[in-house]
Amino acid sequence: MNITLSPQVIFQELDKEAILLDLNGEAYYGLDEVGMRLWQLLAVNGDFEAALAQMLTEFEVEEEDLRRDLLESLEDMAQSDLVAWE
Repeated sequence: MNITLSPQVIFQELDKEAILLDLNGEAYYGLDEVGMRLWQLLAVNGDFEAALAQMLTEFEVEEEDLRRDLLESLEDMAQSDLVAWE
């Protein structure tokens, strides 16, 4: 699955968290450490599976749990037009 990050979103890292500023809706969104890392990895090439594989090496979590959590986060981001996927 290929993920496209909205060009209308500004990403700002703050220690182990990050914020997203949607320039269209002028809304802020907070990301925890996992969400921040997902955004960083998707910014490289948009490849969800590659991001998932990398995150499995960085976080102590079962693949099924991480996949589910990341997909839920992406669905929330898509509803806010922060990301889109094919």
